[in-house]
Amino acid sequence: MAIFVATDYSVTLNTVDLSDHVKSCVLNYSAELQDDTVMSDTTRSRIGGLLDWSIDIEFAQDFAASKVDATLFSIVGTVFACVLVPTSSAVSATNPSFTGNGVLETYPPMGGAVGDLATTNITIQSAGTLTRATS
Repeated sequence: MAIFVATDYSVTLNTVDLSDHVKSCVLNYSAELQDDTVMSDTTRSRIGGLLDWSIDIEFAQDFAASKVDATLFSIVGTVFACVLVPTSSAVSATNPSFTGNGVLETYPPMGGAVGDLATTNITIQSAGTLTRATS
């Protein structure tokens, strides 16, 4: 897979595939930078510290069984498996999977103005290592 348009993200939370309700998805991956500058240095120096990740997802809301609300409401405050893949095709060197255990602190089941599409936005925080796999 080369450059592509995001139209087919695969998003599975707590073993439930919610891909068909995802409006947007951002996987954030970072390292805490630690300042290791000492007195003889003339420029700041930093080293990488602890890794961190989070996932920001906007869903089209759905209150049916085993859909968005039923899945998210039941996992608030618990640790659950998250699997993201750029497309629904098989995992490969050009379509890697990103897997980790996350925790959902807040879930807003309802919100919006009259006439708007019913959506919900969540942020999943890391609860362990994020792994990248190509097979």
